[in-house]
Amino acid sequence: MQPILKIFVPVLASIVAYYLFRTIRWGLSRIPSPLSLPGPPNPGWFFGHQKEIWSKSTPLGEPTLMDEWHEMYGPTFKAGGFFGGYRIYSMDIKVVQHIMRNDDIYLKPPVMRNLLNMILGEGTGVIVAEGAQHRLQRKAMNPAFGPSQIREFTKTFFHKSIEMRDIWKAQIANEGVGEIDPVEWLSKVTVDIIGLTGFNYHLNALNDGQTNALNEAFKTMFHSSGWDSPWMPLIAALPKSIQSIIKTLALACGVDTAMKSSVDCIQRSCRQLLMENKAQLVATGEKDIGSGSRNLLSLLLKSNMSPDTPAHARMSDADVMAQIPTFLIAGHDTTSLATNWALLELSLHQDIQAKLQEELLSVPTATPSMDELNGLPLLDGFVRETLRLHSPITTLGRIAVQDDIIPLAHPFTDSDGTVHDKLPVRKGQLIHLTLHQVNTDKSLWGPHADRFRPDRWLNLPDSARTIPGAYSNTLSFWGGSHGCMGWRFTSIEMKVLIFVLLRSFHFELAVQKDELMVLKMASIWQRPSLKSEPLQTRLPLVVKLLKNE
Repeated sequence: MQPILKIFVPVLASIVAYYLFRTIRWGLSRIPSPLSLPGPPNPGWFFGHQKEIWSKSTPLGEPTLMDEWHEMYGPTFKAGGFFGGYRIYSMDIKVVQHIMRNDDIYLKPPVMRNLLNMILGEGTGVIVAEGAQHRLQRKAMNPAFGPSQIREFTKTFFHKSIEMRDIWKAQIANEGVGEIDPVEWLSKVTVDIIGLTGFNYHLNALNDGQTNALNEAFKTMFHSSGWDSPWMPLIAALPKSIQSIIKTLALACGVDTAMKSSVDCIQRSCRQLLMENKAQLVATGEKDIGSGSRNLLSLLLKSNMSPDTPAHARMSDADVMAQIPTFLIAGHDTTSLATNWALLELSLHQDIQAKLQEELLSVPTATPSMDELNGLPLLDGFVRETLRLHSPITTLGRIAVQDDIIPLAHPFTDSDGTVHDKLPVRKGQLIHLTLHQVNTDKSLWGPHADRFRPDRWLNLPDSARTIPGAYSNTLSFWGGSHGCMGWRFTSIEMKVLIFVLLRSFHFELAVQKDELMVLKMASIWQRPSLKSEPLQTRLPLVVKLLKNE
């Protein structure tokens, strides 16, 4: 997407100007500025603070931009949006609880839905759907993410984790030690896992010599999509008709053809997978989908095609098909990122690595069950702490579809000196919940909330138990009716990866700690990076083979 952004900036600017001319007066009359909330001064009318928020790197261990603003302006503040508007940012626990409970009032912003639809195509994936459509999809998909199914998937988690471990062993076999950057490898192994568990498809990402078109299409799409560009939310905010004009002009000039080819390939593959799984399900009489095909897509189709499911409650083929890229996007990036952070924390905290390694090596089997993994207290606390401190999603945006009043746990003082314990919100107001800051709020987690301490899970503060998260009293997977269904999938997959790797290797940093950066992408994802390569996801580690290996 980056070339199109450079070539069509003048075209885009003209379209935006025209679009604003028609709508800005209407928009401003319907969406007034928030109350006189505290906040940083707006640096400019066009981008506001969004360019800074969208993509910014921070040295590891230092306060992020949101940390600094919350410290300066309080748990709830305003920051500049596009075209002179303002957005509300909050880490207030009552704001979180209110928005989570009232998900019929606070919906995903059109910008977010448009960005996701660029990949998902015509159908509506569960991470895009709202209202009755979302409830229908969750009801159909919930069984696929239950304990019994994840218990079955654990075998695949181990199979692929061991395959990656053996590749690493071969790389350092001569010296018994070597430098490995796990970023690409963890992305590959989690892609392979979601391919098999999601729709029984061998993506072969770990085997470069046997890769396939679908895997290559996803790689191209993510590498060329320009998610870290501040222009992306602006393009996504435009009407679909204008987005279509931009895409048409780009393709006519030979720009971004790789992106279109990738999306087309993904859509073709998804359609084929849907047809194959439906045919297999029909052939087995909807009774036995076979041990080799008990995947998320088959389970979803079985539920959707069941005679017990009334016609009005069934998902369309387009919506079922949209779940395939949804599985791939949500299913691999979340786990791979979290496991990178886990390996970083192990490298930084050698004492924790030693204790955890001792626990894992004491397990008599190389492939324990899901229940056996969950019974390892140090591993459980380590995974919970990694996901708390390095939340896959750091910020969650919602837009109010009607006027509302939100209660506040922490009142704010406006510019006139008046104290407010409630926040009036007008229809159309954008609110961003800073999930990472809730996960590290000292008023909830104690004075060492910003430190990596897995043992905190042995005696969790009562205040932290008020966090209404889907997983482990954190907001790492959000919560409520829109909470991520895949939290169990991710946590067990992480445990398997760490179990396999830590029983074979010892990890240390290959660079000085002060060289490490936290790369913020698309305003919500955190990735490890280096000062010398600030725009790349990097984590060079020294990997040593254990003596027992």
